Amino acid sequence: MTRRNEASRQAILTAAFDLVGEIGYSKLSVEGIASRAGVGKQTIYRWWPSKGAVLLDALLMTMGGPVGDLPDTGDLEADLRTILFATVEEFRDPRLDGVMRALISEIAHDDGLAAIYAERIDGPVRELKRRRLRAAQEAGQLDPGLDLDAAVDLLWGPLLSRWLLRTGPLDHDFAARTITMALSGMSRKM
Repeated sequence: MTRRNEASRQAILTAAFDLVGEIGYSKLSVEGIASRAGVGKQTIYRWWPSKGAVLLDALLMTMGGPVGDLPDTGDLEADLRTILFATVEEFRDPRLDGVMRALISEIAHDDGLAAIYAERIDGPVRELKRRRLRAAQEAGQLDPGLDLDAAVDLLWGPLLSRWLLRTGPLDHDFAARTITMALSGMSRKM
């Protein structure tokens, strides 16, 4: 991408993120994003297949891109507290809340966007989570026969559910209780 194209890309992503916060996802349009960014809508369609795909990239840009390695201090419980507390803070961030809710809703209805999300965010992040849990297995902290995909869902699923459905407070205390209960079940022989 040339420098000029990168400037246009940044303007589009910023416009999408700002607009969804101002008017909501249902009123967001490619035309509106293009107008705010000062580009033609064909420029957007050249790089993204839908407004949802633009918003996904806008979210990644705002959050600083994909997550790096997860902490591995050798203390699984402490590392999970660090990771899940950060997850709670992301869910509670008012700048991100509406954008993430809009994307989840759109992912549920758009197979193409779901595939992009799985490839660019969920797959790589899920692998980082499995890698950290695998290291705990190898260190004897978790059952060696533990299904790591189920363990990821067991740890992160309650946070997502509570945030998405607003069934109760989403705070560090809830995350800590989730970790304690999950580790209790995952550390013994299944």
